[in-house]
Amino acid sequence: MKENVYTSYQDFKMASNKTAFITVGTTEFTDLTKIATSIEFLKVLQEKGYSEVIIQKGRSEVGDIPTLRGFTVECYDYKPSLKEDMEKASLIISHGGSGSILESLEIQKPLIVVINPTLMNNHQTELASQLAKESYLIYTTPKHLLKTIEELNIDLLKLYKTGNPSIFGNFLNKSMGFTT
Repeated sequence: MKENVYTSYQDFKMASNKTAFITVGTTEFTDLTKIATSIEFLKVLQEKGYSEVIIQKGRSEVGDIPTLRGFTVECYDYKPSLKEDMEKASLIISHGGSGSILESLEIQKPLIVVINPTLMNNHQTELASQLAKESYLIYTTPKHLLKTIEELNIDLLKLYKTGNPSIFGNFLNKSMGFTT
């Protein structure tokens, strides 16, 4: 069980030396990694109080990473688990995969989902759009990510409350006659 359960994202806003974590998952999403390593993007994050960006780039290309005083950029292909980087982050910027979205929300981190518009049958938009309507995340495209960061207001987001899977299990057991 989580030790820190927050009622709002206020704790993340007030933190100093904030870290943004960017994940593209197992696929190639160079449109996202190129923007995330641009000097314009890094400067906007720094203006918002961030001092570090960690990028899980998968198979994506990354250009030359600019140097910005007081700002650290770490980049890697894959790790066995992203949990440590996600938990360290004050903000998660993720591709639109459902696993990454739900994992980010369950650890109660502010989340920006970047939809990959080049995917066929863009299923990512459906999930991100619905969760954005419910104010659990913000979603955008690579083309609009910089503007999304500039206008970022995490006060508009609600914390995602995870369900209790034992409720369904208990109901099923009772319905099947396994318990009374």
